[in-house]
Amino acid sequence: MWPTRPDDRIEFALTAVRGETLLGFTLRTPASAPDESKAGHLRRRLNRLLFADLRYSYGQ
Repeated sequence: MWPTRPDDRIEFALTAVRGETLLGFTLRTPASAPDESKAGHLRRRLNRLLFADLRYSYGQ
């Protein structure tokens, strides 16, 4: 996903809660943890990749 962090992995977790399903994701890396700026960039990129099409389908 990121050329500068080729060993990072994203793990997804689906959890059933009162008839609905929650999606969670965790970034796993064997390297050192990213600093706050890089972590923000990674979260933003994941958010766009995972949820942008869903938002667009509702006209947002």
